[in-house]
Amino acid sequence: MTRIVFLGTPDAAVPALAALTREFDVGLVITQPDRPKGRSGTPTAPPVKMFALDAKLKVAQPSTSAELVSVVEVAEEFDVGVVAAYGRILDSGVLALPLSGFLNLHFSLLPRWRGAAPVQRALMAGDTMSGVTVIKIDEGLDTGPVLTAQAVDILPDENGGELTGRLADLGAGLIVTVLPGYLDGLVVPVDQVEEGATYARKISIEDRLVATSSSAADFVNRVRALAPSPAATIEIDGQAHKILEARRHDHVPVAGTWVVVDSVPVLGVGGEGVELVSLQPSGKTAQSGADWVRGRRREAGVVS
Repeated sequence: MTRIVFLGTPDAAVPALAALTREFDVGLVITQPDRPKGRSGTPTAPPVKMFALDAKLKVAQPSTSAELVSVVEVAEEFDVGVVAAYGRILDSGVLALPLSGFLNLHFSLLPRWRGAAPVQRALMAGDTMSGVTVIKIDEGLDTGPVLTAQAVDILPDENGGELTGRLADLGAGLIVTVLPGYLDGLVVPVDQVEEGATYARKISIEDRLVATSSSAADFVNRVRALAPSPAATIEIDGQAHKILEARRHDHVPVAGTWVVVDSVPVLGVGGEGVELVSLQPSGKTAQSGADWVRGRRREAGVVS
């Protein structure tokens, strides 16, 4: 039976791991170390580790590239490695270890959006199409040859979390389907073209800031891309808020202000109006825009 070493970390990697365990022998699961979470800073296991332990799979959590090489070297021989949102670039010392190399499940239609945040960058850019690509990993950043890909339309109101979940499920089926043909030599990876290549850099604190000086379309797209987590942020009346859902509105307040229109908050953004459908004030729970207005006891304010 085909033996696999799987590398992945977040929720988005779990569907692929689950699908592979049903069809193949996953001899080792490698994931990132437990990280502090929440105000308490309690170390929390990544979702892939939790699934692997429940499935009684062997788990390793190397913290450096050197440790990663050692973990794979001392394990039993593997036919192939599969990577899904692992969170670390694999160097040549790791790539050569499985007999048939490593395959990567990437949540974009390569070569568009190579890099760490393909779903978020696609939504920020206003893309109407995304997809999943399976590549053989080389030493570049998502530049390896393509085994297969599948496109999907991005739904009009779909946010980053929703699109990631849909692509994760799609990718799980794709990797299970293509893997046998690849190992048998029936699926031959084809080199990527460079035309149309774009880079999806990691989301930074600055990327999360939305501004009323932007266009309404850019404002809404950024909110969509970053919802539900890590979420776009803005200061309203001097208090930080996460914006979880927003949409364009016909009413146009003065730029940099908010007003109540039909019981909901509307911002003036780039000469247009944007309704805050769902938001989360700092230190509080998420709430609808209408509930937020009821708690403010005022009809207007400023945004910065």
